[in-house]
Amino acid sequence: MELDSNKKSLRIALVGDFNPEVIAHQAIPLAIDDAAAVQELTADYDWVATADIKSADSLADYDAIWLVPASPYNNAEGALIAIRYARENSIPFLGTCGGFQHAILEYARNVLGWSDAAHAETDTEGRMVIAPLSCSLVEKSDTIELRANTLIAKAYGRLSIEEGYHCNYGISPAFAAELDEGALRVTGWDEEGEIRAVELVTHPFFVGTLFQHERNALAGRPAPLVHAFLRAAAN
Repeated sequence: MELDSNKKSLRIALVGDFNPEVIAHQAIPLAIDDAAAVQELTADYDWVATADIKSADSLADYDAIWLVPASPYNNAEGALIAIRYARENSIPFLGTCGGFQHAILEYARNVLGWSDAAHAETDTEGRMVIAPLSCSLVEKSDTIELRANTLIAKAYGRLSIEEGYHCNYGISPAFAAELDEGALRVTGWDEEGEIRAVELVTHPFFVGTLFQHERNALAGRPAPLVHAFLRAAAN
């Protein structure tokens, strides 16, 4: 089949440790393919193992970075390098579930100066910016309220959504207050006011969600944030 030479070709780095049994890993290629087809883009994606990321040079050829679910990662430092590279170089970034958690961790360490910022799933010392959820969200769905006029609200076209999760960790209550003042803003909450989405307002597209919106693709539904992610990469 002859390819349309007018199509924009994108390279997407799927940073994480691929496991065909992880539901989100099954869904992500479908979500990207759907968004690319609708937008008449060619989107090639590579699974980039965290162990293979020793420096930002590993990611220099990509138009966008998605830090995918299924943590703890084999090499958390590789995940943090990817986040920092995207954040500092205006590369479109999407983090879901574990990607959301590590985006918070990277911001705490490298922007807020919390060198001892820690993740309770893997760390025993330091200030826990990621802590166990009061109630597990493994294979559960919830309603999320979105902040108006944000990337995520514009992607969905509404201020209330329902999405699914597979996680036991989120932003600690002690750290949540730190997000009121800086550039990383809370843009989604559950009905109890727990943080479920964030955006970096100084960045063209830097979005993290605790929920796994990519799973919509498994049911043949569009994943609005993936569409927005590809649009940002194309621009």
